[in-house]
Amino acid sequence: MIHKLITLFFFCSVFVFGQQTVQSPNGAIVVSVKEKNTLHLTIDYLGVTLVKDVNSDLIIEKKGSLVSASKFKKAKISSENKVIEAIIPTKNKMIQDSYNLLTLNYNHFNFEVRVYNNGIAYRYVTKLGRKDINISNEILDFNMTPEFTCYLPEEKTLISHFENYFKALNPNNISKGTIANLPLLFTKTNTPSISFTESNIYDYPHLFLQKKESGFKSIFPKVVLSTIKGKRDRAEIIGTEANYIAKTSGNRAFPWRVFMISPKDSDIISNNLVYQLANPLKIKNVSWIKPGKVAWDWWNANNIDGVDFESGINTETYKYYIDFASKYGLEYIILDEGWSKTTLNVKESNPNIDIPELVAYGKDKGVDIILWSLWRPLDEEMDTILTIFKNWGVKGVKIDFIQRADQYVVNFYERMAKKAAEYKMLVDYHGAFKPSGLRRAYPNVINYEGVKGLENCKWEDQITSEHELTLPFTRMTAGIMDFTPGGLDNVHKENFAARLDRPMVMGTRAHQLAMYVIYEAPLQMLSDTPSNYYREHETTDFISKIPTVWEKSLVLEAKVSDYIMMARKNGDTWYIGAMNDETPKEFIIDFSFLDTGNYHIRWMRDGVNSDKIARDYSIEEDSINNTSKMNIRLNKSGGWVAIITKSKN
Repeated sequence: MIHKLITLFFFCSVFVFGQQTVQSPNGAIVVSVKEKNTLHLTIDYLGVTLVKDVNSDLIIEKKGSLVSASKFKKAKISSENKVIEAIIPTKNKMIQDSYNLLTLNYNHFNFEVRVYNNGIAYRYVTKLGRKDINISNEILDFNMTPEFTCYLPEEKTLISHFENYFKALNPNNISKGTIANLPLLFTKTNTPSISFTESNIYDYPHLFLQKKESGFKSIFPKVVLSTIKGKRDRAEIIGTEANYIAKTSGNRAFPWRVFMISPKDSDIISNNLVYQLANPLKIKNVSWIKPGKVAWDWWNANNIDGVDFESGINTETYKYYIDFASKYGLEYIILDEGWSKTTLNVKESNPNIDIPELVAYGKDKGVDIILWSLWRPLDEEMDTILTIFKNWGVKGVKIDFIQRADQYVVNFYERMAKKAAEYKMLVDYHGAFKPSGLRRAYPNVINYEGVKGLENCKWEDQITSEHELTLPFTRMTAGIMDFTPGGLDNVHKENFAARLDRPMVMGTRAHQLAMYVIYEAPLQMLSDTPSNYYREHETTDFISKIPTVWEKSLVLEAKVSDYIMMARKNGDTWYIGAMNDETPKEFIIDFSFLDTGNYHIRWMRDGVNSDKIARDYSIEEDSINNTSKMNIRLNKSGGWVAIITKSKN
């Protein structure tokens, strides 16, 4: 939904000395555009150049450079000031969307540059006729000075699980030819940081960057013409590719190329441009879309104890999960890989699972069911499978091992979201590329993986507090992320061991719980076994009271990879989450963001001995108001999480 407040339009002169400029509403950001064979953009902030010479063009098969083949006609600047209402809000329900727009009108295309107070975005809108055209390439290259640190999510190829560590590197030390997924974050002392990503990708591949001798250039997956089945059900080998990256309509808007600009580290977290630039709502009825928390089986390998049946992938085990979810008010359980007859036949359940019985059992207890599937069966038999799921009473599908980002697969994401909405089903993409705004058009897209998450604790020792403190400033700037928190075997780095069936997690118990406030995930996992959650009732009860959508979000403290503290509001209740790396931290919380009146605060903090025994915690409570302040301390790899409710008297 969009609430328009004011719209202004005015014309400006055509290019003066070959250059045109447009600035942000507050005047801090200035973008200059000039044409020299291709289009060149320069981004300044308060008179200082941040990004120099972003080189851009579209290369059309048999026609060559779009810019060179087109004739400039006129330029126009317009201003927009509206409010977007998020259907499933993960930062703020009401989003201010104010920008100045420079439109360069050519005979064959328009070049649009939006400049916000917190970033810029540009795109091409072509006017080449209704027939399809082949895009041979999209040129995008830029350079960053070596004073910047680049947080780089490296990829070996363009076929990927898109689960990256963001390595902090000097651009000069990145090898030529290195491929990077997005987003990329560039930071520099006493200089605004820059996050680069994309938004509103339809019928077009995702963008990757490749290191040049100096700077970065765009690289795209080509159109896939044929595939070869691999040895495993989820393995797919690209057979032949076209020599172009997209076959698409000649009249269309291309994806936005987005440079977020953040004077403070806290501004990185607050940036919502990917969502703002995306297509508006395409679903008429959204009343059925229900975010919430979900009990997950795969991470804990169905390891439950204290029961009178053999745990595993069977009806009895999942009734146990449903009982657990019902007790703590969780909206869903997921049946992950193993529930179906085979991984390629999800039209039937395995003999030990009765899906209709589980759905009926869950319905009586207020718990719905989401089923796992590989992407290929759904791609090939989407209506058939969704009809079966619908008839069973299933409420969503977790789609896994997609691993591609070419045009066909991008179209699959949208086709899946649209079709699932027709069946009133949620979609959680795993083995998936980063989000790029699809959930604004289809709010039933309830989560994306595309993150190096907690599952990796099962086989490696790299999910450290530093990594967890890097993600909000990097991967999460693209959108929602299914990190899958909730591990209760909390240990410090020196005591960690990767275990496949009974995984540990690094950091304190309070550190793990703070993720439920900080990490944006409308469908948020509880990854550990119900048996552990029952044993840790106080912790589980605390998690159960934290929602997954937010009407308002504030970043109280933030430093990339070091610490973060956020306050988020749902209804009349506020929630605070704080996390830090291996260096203990102390903060003073100023509660002036609260409305007038008295409040009750209940918080979990690191226990006195949590520097040695990471699971040690303490839960305390007090009364506060909007003049109150509180000193808090986070131990190494620690955390702090609070729930603030209005007092009844």
